[in-house]
Amino acid sequence: MNRSTLFLPLAAMALVAGCMPPAPATMPAPVPAPMPMPAPAPAAAIPAAPEPVLGVAGLTERKPDLCGAAKNHGSTVGQPGSIIPTLGIAKDYRVVEYRGIEPQEYDPNRIVFRLDAAGNISNVDCG
Repeated sequence: MNRSTLFLPLAAMALVAGCMPPAPATMPAPVPAPMPMPAPAPAAAIPAAPEPVLGVAGLTERKPDLCGAAKNHGSTVGQPGSIIPTLGIAKDYRVVEYRGIEPQEYDPNRIVFRLDAAGNISNVDCG
């Protein structure tokens, strides 16, 4: 075989390859869109627990105005603490000075008068 017989088929293949459309470029595989995160569920309203205090038998629950402090003595808020003995209270009561130390035994039937820095009654509650 001579050289021209080998060259002719190669040249023909090159010519035919030049007339063909280009091979399609390989496309990358489509990337799936990320899954949307579900919206967080609304938080359920958790009722506030009553404030426990240390009692004689351990923790006890505060009962709302069992001693009638707000109903019977709520009008004394803002008045001087010196009027407390003149109120004629027949049940147990306690006076807590401003920033004073308060014993931690809880009695839901006891009236507690809390004084501010000026010595005026700032709050009346049970305990």
